[in-house]
Amino acid sequence: MKRSAENRAADVRRIVLAARDVAASRDAIMDEIIRSSGLSREGVELAFEKHLELFPEDAEIASLVAAAGDAERVAVILSANVFVGALRALAIARAASADVVVRPSKRDPAFARALVRAAALRGDSSLQLDEDLDVAAIHRGQIHVYGRDETIAAVAAKSHVPVVGHGSGMGIAWISHRADFDAAAAALANDVVAFDQRGCLSPRIALVEGDDTCATSFGGTLHEALERLGRVVPRGFVPAAERADSERYVSTMTYAGKALVGSAHVVAIAPSSSPLVLPPSYRHVHVTSSANAGAATGRIAHLSRAIVAVGSDDIDSARRLAPSWARLSKLGWMQRPPFDGPVDHRVSMSASV
Repeated sequence: MKRSAENRAADVRRIVLAARDVAASRDAIMDEIIRSSGLSREGVELAFEKHLELFPEDAEIASLVAAAGDAERVAVILSANVFVGALRALAIARAASADVVVRPSKRDPAFARALVRAAALRGDSSLQLDEDLDVAAIHRGQIHVYGRDETIAAVAAKSHVPVVGHGSGMGIAWISHRADFDAAAAALANDVVAFDQRGCLSPRIALVEGDDTCATSFGGTLHEALERLGRVVPRGFVPAAERADSERYVSTMTYAGKALVGSAHVVAIAPSSSPLVLPPSYRHVHVTSSANAGAATGRIAHLSRAIVAVGSDDIDSARRLAPSWARLSKLGWMQRPPFDGPVDHRVSMSASV
């Protein structure tokens, strides 16, 4: 029998309550999350306190339920980049189906495991863990995959059921000519520091309305803001490959523009005449100027498909350059979207044979 919207919403609320239970007892899994996520202890605490959706509005849950669709069964394949993302992923799956199986990330499974167990203690027997789930053995329902585009493609190639892919993405910031640079930089620093800039909503480029002098001024202010916040929320472990990417980026930007290297971040300032360079994650921000929002649209055109979020001090102005599918938010809220469905509005279905 098809479940009503009210029943689906009740199932979602029960998972949210389970997440509150996990958050309340997080000391039991804190060390494991620190080891597996690579975040600092302060970074993990920040994720629990500011980015775990523990009190969604009824309207948000109704929107999530409406967006989830309907499936006989949902298998969820989770990624490791943003550990609290498991809550939204499981809520969407549970809204879509009364039969959900979850394969946590092998690299960062602690929160997802704890969430499924907490949901079971609250009476949800329709949500199960399967850490060895074989996608090729699934013959009914659909698969929700979170991770790199390559991972989604690999799952789709093996699958016999439709695959919903939640892939790689990035955020950008638009700093209007009306912005108070101190306030905008402090807010943007919060967006960058969350999850060490590894989520699909994480801003990696800041476009400053005006000329190169404006970009230089804002870049210096952002550098100072990131340095201050880095003392409060230290950056976590940076793998060797990412350290090498950082060194290459700094070298490139030292030649092409200016690189401000902090204790745990890099702000690169590039002239508007230079190509737009996508920096690596782990707290790297590429700052450049654009005469106006229309000109900025042209500068980011080659990256538009990857842009999932746009943050700004001026939403109306930012709307002119944001791709139609991108989430718009005030600076400081890019990593805290409403609990209204997938964070990535590009999500599409692809069926395999």
